[in-house]
Amino acid sequence: QVQLVESGGGLVQPGGSLRLSCRASGIIFSFIAMGWYRQAPGKQRELVATITSGGIPNYADSVKGRFTISRDNAKNMVYLQMNSLQPEDTAVYYCNLWRRDWGTFDYWGQGTQVTVSS
Repeated sequence: QVQLVESGGGLVQPGGSLRLSCRASGIIFSFIAMGWYRQAPGKQRELVATITSGGIPNYADSVKGRFTISRDNAKNMVYLQMNSLQPEDTAVYYCNLWRRDWGTFDYWGQGTQVTVSS
């Protein structure tokens, strides 16, 4: 059974940086594409970035050039380096497997809150 634990969120000023971490267990991590997602207050959860099992990243247009997704298969970890943060990046961030039907996933971790404010 998959378990996901996100960490690294916090309060940061506009233009600042944060690095999110996610530890996965209960899956054969190195074979699975992973994603970072976020949900802002009053909005639907959205896909932020994905990374294939082989390490190929992809990004939503809204974060391209500012966020970097990476993974460490030896540690079952996936990361999201977030630079040049803006108030519109404020959300709860989640990691999860990435599949095209991610919107149907039943399981989500607790997420980590990112607040960008001066």
